[in-house]
Amino acid sequence: MSNKTLDVFVNPAAGRGRAARRVRRIRDILAGAGLDVILHESREAGHLEQDVAAFVRDGGEQLVIAGGDGSVHEAVNGILGAGGDAALGVIPAGTGNDFAKAAGITLDWRDAATLLADNLLGDAHPRRIDAGRMNGRYFANGAGIGFDARVTALARTIRWPIGDIVYLFAIFRAFTGGIVSPSVVIDAAGGERLWDGPLTLASVSNGPWVGGMFHIAPTAAHDDGKLELVIAAPVTRRRIVRLLPKLMEGKHLDEPDIEHHRVTSLTLRSEGELISHLDGEVQAPAREFQIDVLPGALRLL
Repeated sequence: MSNKTLDVFVNPAAGRGRAARRVRRIRDILAGAGLDVILHESREAGHLEQDVAAFVRDGGEQLVIAGGDGSVHEAVNGILGAGGDAALGVIPAGTGNDFAKAAGITLDWRDAATLLADNLLGDAHPRRIDAGRMNGRYFANGAGIGFDARVTALARTIRWPIGDIVYLFAIFRAFTGGIVSPSVVIDAAGGERLWDGPLTLASVSNGPWVGGMFHIAPTAAHDDGKLELVIAAPVTRRRIVRLLPKLMEGKHLDEPDIEHHRVTSLTLRSEGELISHLDGEVQAPAREFQIDVLPGALRLL
């Protein structure tokens, strides 16, 4: 009996080099289970997305990402940007691995590779999950506008091999520039006004976790056709420090300076340009953000 072929896409820089150190062993696990592995290694930011898009346009029907949330982000944009429906498997090898946690994928990369091989060889059917879209770009886990996007940008500059703790360091580093509270207007589908005034951040979540350790949207689910909007009113540095333990435990939604909505789409407008991120990938500053959910847009192995 011939082996099944499996295309595995990897960003060697994921997880501050974790993926590069693990990719050969991941290939060995998959090959040892009886899969013929074709390895695709990205060379720079955006390369993985381009390779996945080309794979999908050439008729590829399933692929695996060995990497973190940034790699998943590129893969999702490659699949959906190419207008494809290829099934996606994920072997976590990043820093936060927020998407993997939300999808119920074990964070032990060895176990994840073994389970994935078992599913593929057992002809398990992919399950449908939602994706999000902001200003023409897709996201798997979440979008952030304001303070959390600034923290994400700072975290990307920290090269210490300290795992999720890098986001805590980035938060305290962000304090040095003060807490900016831009004035924005947020409208939901149908024109319902959700917010009008200054805020510290607006987080739009498809999955419950951001930054690996912050349970920012505890009621979020990948398959409910909804996005979770969490807004933080203007807060001080001291207040942020007091909120951090609640954010980690997902117990912040009842706080007086936190507002929460379940939405299918929204528009956020600001007079000045704001920084944002998608799945931890920093985006170009913008004044307007159009965000919506795409129910069942992805097939997950």
